[in-house]
Amino acid sequence: MRSMWKGAIGFGLVSIPVKLYAATEEHGVSLHQVHAADGGRIRMKRTCDKCGKEVPYSDIAKGYQDDAGRTAVLTDADLSELPLPSKKLIDVLAFLDESGIDPVRLSRAYYVGADTAASKPYVLLREALSSSGKAAVTKIALRSRESLALLRVHEEVLVLHTMYWPDEVRKPEGLAPPENVSVRPQELKMAQSLMDTLSEDFDLAAEHDEYQQALDRLVAARLEGEPAPEVATAAAAPDNVVDLMAALQASIDARGAEKAPAKKTEASARKRAPAKKTAEKKTAAKKTTAARRKKTG
Repeated sequence: MRSMWKGAIGFGLVSIPVKLYAATEEHGVSLHQVHAADGGRIRMKRTCDKCGKEVPYSDIAKGYQDDAGRTAVLTDADLSELPLPSKKLIDVLAFLDESGIDPVRLSRAYYVGADTAASKPYVLLREALSSSGKAAVTKIALRSRESLALLRVHEEVLVLHTMYWPDEVRKPEGLAPPENVSVRPQELKMAQSLMDTLSEDFDLAAEHDEYQQALDRLVAARLEGEPAPEVATAAAAPDNVVDLMAALQASIDARGAEKAPAKKTEASARKRAPAKKTAEKKTAAKKTTAARRKKTG
């Protein structure tokens, strides 16, 4: 695994040399824009809307346009001079209860690997976080941008989650249902029963991207000049719920029906087992009898 950042964790007067590694990766087929008639790739050219000429990448800078139409051109040299106090440093600001961090604030995740020489302070910080149930709120500069980040324990390593700044998280105003909506105890109990039913024998590690698998099969078929493979019809979204209790009960019944065949198969196997043993006993008895007759004769 290749590291994408090298620096240190600043923990009081303690400095822990570390490296960051991308903790996640997305799998998928990379689709391009092509000409439908002959499959030729569609290329995008960078052109200037003032002179109309194609601009090489080396001549492209970043810019900002205000409401009055004025443009401020910013070169790489300009941006490199901006102060980044947390450059090459994961600066620990405070320690908070991990359960108090809203997941909506979290962005990308990175594994934090320690240099061999920094094993002891790394383990000390890891164990201190783990035993206290806390996570460290930090600042870090990644890709020329300063970000808040959460440092926490995952299995035996530290993980750094970049975070959105407080003003980057939108308020969900007006999205919640009206306050005068009430739920009956029976409905709540039925909903909890459905939750328990859906959670039985669930294995998160066994989940997979069905769309991606279907896309892989489709691409493979097209490359070989074969027709598109058949695809199972996706379940339709339920219609507007009129009777909530009836819908909850129907969901529980449907879930039970899905599991019934498996249980029936297991029961049938148990029933067949004695029959198989009986047949084996009869065959053995016949062989014994035949052997005795042969010996007597």
